[in-house]
Amino acid sequence: MTSPTPKRSVPPRGPLVGARWLHDHLDDPTVRVVDLRWYLQGRRGADEYARGHLRNAVFVDLEHALTGPVGPGRHPIPSPAQFERAMRAAGISSSTRVVVYDDAGGSIAARLWWLLTHHGHARVHVLDGGLAAWTAAGYALTADVPTVPEGTLSVRRNRVLPVVDRHAVEAARHRHNTVLLDARAAERFRGDVEPIDARAGHIPGARNAPWMENLADGRFLDARALRVKYRRLGVRRGVTAVCYCGSSVTACHTVLALTLAGVPAARVRLYEGSWSDWARDPDRPLATGDD
Repeated sequence: MTSPTPKRSVPPRGPLVGARWLHDHLDDPTVRVVDLRWYLQGRRGADEYARGHLRNAVFVDLEHALTGPVGPGRHPIPSPAQFERAMRAAGISSSTRVVVYDDAGGSIAARLWWLLTHHGHARVHVLDGGLAAWTAAGYALTADVPTVPEGTLSVRRNRVLPVVDRHAVEAARHRHNTVLLDARAAERFRGDVEPIDARAGHIPGARNAPWMENLADGRFLDARALRVKYRRLGVRRGVTAVCYCGSSVTACHTVLALTLAGVPAARVRLYEGSWSDWARDPDRPLATGDD
């Protein structure tokens, strides 16, 4: 009597993965789940991870693993060497399928998706709906910390990332074929409040595209809805979108949404320093209000 043929696992297509697929693949040794919870003020991601996380998930610290010690803004992009060390410590190799989650609609998880993708690692996904989708599906959390073997991911030192600095943004904001997308909440864009950065307001000419509006009930809108949204904001054929937020973390959520909408990667840039870089330079103009 022959053994039944095991069901073949269908790998996820695109940058998102659902809770059901991830639940069914938690014990797959080729899948590495990363907990990337982080908070602007108050709580610590490491503490929340210790209280409960997905089984076999490893915690990666945004501030220490995915932020460079020097550079523009509050969260500079890590050097290739720093990023490589962090990914190897998390058990990631070139053949690893990475699924990253947070409890903030993917707004933090998208940072790791962006870094891995643009360092040439194609097998990376964000858990759509994050921790809330996981628990809503009835799946359990654990406080057990897994021991994972060190990964072997190699990061190319000469890879050019699609980022711009404030000088490039200054030039780009005057061009008709570039649109600046500010992913912060409307009250920060308008300058009504500014909890952390040097000045309140936004880059003149930017359009407010709060990352929260990429979602419905905590999950990403479908591709068509995202295309409609960003077309209204000026992202059309031949236009380059420059994405920024407070420090280039949640702006990666905008990059992910544009990717889901089918915008070519060659037409998307990330302003690395973002508002935290722009606002600290007194020579940079700012605007307030809705325009």
